[in-house]
Amino acid sequence: ARCNYQHNHIVKSVAFDEGSNYLLTGNNEKLLRVFDLNQPSTNPAIEMYSGHSGAIKRALFCRNDKCIVSCAEDKAIRVWDRSNGSEVHQIDFPVNPSSIEISRDGNILTVTNGSNVTFYEMNSLKKIKEITVPTRLASASLHPDKLVFVCGGEDFKIYKYDFLTGNEIESFKGHFGPIHTCAFSPDGELYASGSEDGTLRLWQTTVGKNYGLWKCLNGTESVVDLSLNSSSSPREVTAN
Repeated sequence: ARCNYQHNHIVKSVAFDEGSNYLLTGNNEKLLRVFDLNQPSTNPAIEMYSGHSGAIKRALFCRNDKCIVSCAEDKAIRVWDRSNGSEVHQIDFPVNPSSIEISRDGNILTVTNGSNVTFYEMNSLKKIKEITVPTRLASASLHPDKLVFVCGGEDFKIYKYDFLTGNEIESFKGHFGPIHTCAFSPDGELYASGSEDGTLRLWQTTVGKNYGLWKCLNGTESVVDLSLNSSSSPREVTAN
């Protein structure tokens, strides 16, 4: 490895800035660190942020890399100003937020908390809307065009919702364990879900298109199942 940045506890989050010059980490020390990737691997963090009272779950650069947004096991999301290292905003929740994501244009912050997916304007942190899902959630992802979002959690299902109306479009129970993470591809054609069942599944946003590894099977929803439990090649399966 070209760089090796040692931490004193479990690292739970890593993220790059837009230019891939800096690395942001969050861990169970309740600290956020920023490393300069152009410096030697022995160089200590050039920025450090403390204030969370629980382990960091996720941290991202935001606002054109001028700030950092983080969530932790202290039932809070915090925003940090990199120019002076200060905390500039805090949002409190009744439960620990389980994930955060910033939309591809940088304008919307997506937060999962309990059974809710909550959306905020990234600059003002004004709440846009909150949608309740029929399970406790671990992750959510907003499509690049902001028309739909997907989410998943404890009931093994991956849900797709209309972002504008808040109505459920469809759900699929292809996993055999709780879903821990989901995300759209950069082009928005696919969304991925990772589960405790040891698999990563890829789903088509628009069912029936020939795309990449896909060949639609009898007009049904087809997915690619990448098993993490075996060395077999990716295989095409049909979700129930």
